[in-house]
Amino acid sequence: MNLYRKLRNIAWRASMKGLPRGPHLSRYSMYNRLAEVGKTLPKHGRVLSISRSANVCDVMGLEPAEIVPADFPEHNMLALRFPDNAFDYVISDQVLEHVEGSPFDAVKECKRVLKPGGLAIHTTCFINPIHEAPADFWRFSPYALKLLHRDWSEILEVGGWGNIDVWSAEQDGVRYTAVPHAKWHPFHKLAIRNTEEWPMHVWVIARK
Repeated sequence: MNLYRKLRNIAWRASMKGLPRGPHLSRYSMYNRLAEVGKTLPKHGRVLSISRSANVCDVMGLEPAEIVPADFPEHNMLALRFPDNAFDYVISDQVLEHVEGSPFDAVKECKRVLKPGGLAIHTTCFINPIHEAPADFWRFSPYALKLLHRDWSEILEVGGWGNIDVWSAEQDGVRYTAVPHAKWHPFHKLAIRNTEEWPMHVWVIARK
């Protein structure tokens, strides 16, 4: 990071000191939207959390009777070791881009293990740097998420968030900095501004 970017990093952080804050920059708007949708969904049930995605239950205000973890590499989203019709929710948070195989097959597996009327909640990325966890294979537009769920009974929500100015903040080293809730703050304004052509992260909620 050059001197100019280091100074911007210091200025960003100093300006937010002491302010109540929420999720970091690349999650703030997405999680706020999921929280709103969560108010309309059933609170209870059995949840399959794929690769450490249980945090989405808290984000959406769900109160599951049970959260069953299915973490990589012990579990593979392409071949879930669970019976048919076993869960009320299947949740994956920033997982689909790491599936080493067909995303259609991964979504089909999620559908298989859901009860009739059960819900899948997936978040993933579109315009994003390559990131190893352990490897990075796919990118999804909102249209792609619709396509993956085209034979489901209902798509309740599909959306995306991002804007071109996020990438300047990325170079300042503050992408993973928690966003202040203060609406007047420039970092908050950056976190909530959305340009449809520049989605960084995307999400879908679909009913079996």
